[in-house]
Amino acid sequence: MMAITHDQVIATEKPSDKLTLLPLTALVVGSMIGGGVFNLPSDMSRGAAPGAIVIGWVITGIGMLTLALVYQSLANRKPDLNAGPYAYAKAGFGPYIGFNSAWGYWLSAFLGNVAYAVAIFSALSFFFPAFGDGNNLISIVGASLCLWLIHALVLNGIKQAAFVNIVTTIAKLVPLMLFVLIAIIAFNWDKFTFDLWGRGTEGGAASLGSVMDQVKSTMLVTLWVFIGIEGASVYSARAARRSDVGRATVIGFLGALGIYILVSILSTGILSQPELAGLKVPSMAGVLEPLVGRWGASLVNLGLMISVGGAFLSWTLLCAEIPYTCGRDGTFPKWFAVENANGSPVNALWATNLMIQVFLILSFFSKSAYQFFYFIASVAILPPYVFSGGYALKLALTGETYGTDAKARRRGMIVGLIATLYGIWLVYAAGLTYLLMCAVLFVPGIFVYARARREHGEPTFVGAELLIAIGIGLLALLAVYLMWTGAISPL
Repeated sequence: MMAITHDQVIATEKPSDKLTLLPLTALVVGSMIGGGVFNLPSDMSRGAAPGAIVIGWVITGIGMLTLALVYQSLANRKPDLNAGPYAYAKAGFGPYIGFNSAWGYWLSAFLGNVAYAVAIFSALSFFFPAFGDGNNLISIVGASLCLWLIHALVLNGIKQAAFVNIVTTIAKLVPLMLFVLIAIIAFNWDKFTFDLWGRGTEGGAASLGSVMDQVKSTMLVTLWVFIGIEGASVYSARAARRSDVGRATVIGFLGALGIYILVSILSTGILSQPELAGLKVPSMAGVLEPLVGRWGASLVNLGLMISVGGAFLSWTLLCAEIPYTCGRDGTFPKWFAVENANGSPVNALWATNLMIQVFLILSFFSKSAYQFFYFIASVAILPPYVFSGGYALKLALTGETYGTDAKARRRGMIVGLIATLYGIWLVYAAGLTYLLMCAVLFVPGIFVYARARREHGEPTFVGAELLIAIGIGLLALLAVYLMWTGAISPL
């Protein structure tokens, strides 16, 4: 997930500074590589063999590249829509679709923070075993104390210092580069190809299912590590040359993709699929320790704690910023737009951190808390991604903002279509269980949306919007029924 916000970038440079290709590319890479990469070896191998993992990365590479190009294009073609990805959904498909995109983006942000908290204390258990898997009682108490300490700091108007970015970036890249170098040396081709397609071995590992099912199992994992890709275009105003933004987006994306592929694929040539699937968070430490000893695992765990700790701080602010901005532009009720004397979004911050606290407590009852919460976070963010691609496609089909440039319009159609289809594929790959559970979290949004519309004297639903709301409600009822009967498990 994205660990660098626009405000942080501005804090590190003078107003007169202009960014060339190299620093732009570094910013793009830094915004995408977060804490998820540290657990890729286990997450990717949990339901897929090496061959399916490769196919998963090919699909993700194409889909996410088009999504990156969509945000870069929309930033240039619609510079007035600067309230976040949900603004594109609202402009293209109406206020209720826009609201659900904003609501999903907020859900994804604070649920991602819950996953971060679990990851931090799971890594801390390497040094202090009492913290277990990061979701036992002592871990929840520790995470809660950190949450409310940050809450108090933000309410007092204290923002991140620039050094947080520097420290967290180094903390991420040093263990990642070391891991890749050591894993290349230790990579065993025979182990990689032993059960390439997850068919199982006689008397050994069981089959992982069809290749399609295995590929589907990797999709939410790959989406999780790329959440924040929409942040690449926010630096365009500071570019020395506008053309460098597109180049930096592509180069930075390919750099992050290369790291992700190397971490996940190289691991399958060191440990077998069952061994990788059984590793605890962060699984990169479990891969590295047999190769170099305990110091390697220590380095990875320290890197994750510092990196994810910085990201937790960044996303606490971002989580509050989403409903605050939505409250100001009328997407959420005005209550969310209230500031205190220090200029902090006090109500939005309270609402966000209370939700994080609730889900931290719920993590106690989860067997795989980290994976569960980032899966839900990944599903929740799908609406803004799908409808951003759809809006780019709509602009290209209607010709709006393209003028007489037929070549650019055709390119926009292709990119918008692939990005939209990729988003729809992710919805399908997410699976019914997570979609249904996510629908439960979207139901309270119906009442929040109705309150916002009443404040502006507007009808709650227009046209087919009522049918969409009813559909969400029915899916949520089905989810509750299935959870009650034990057919699906919320945790």
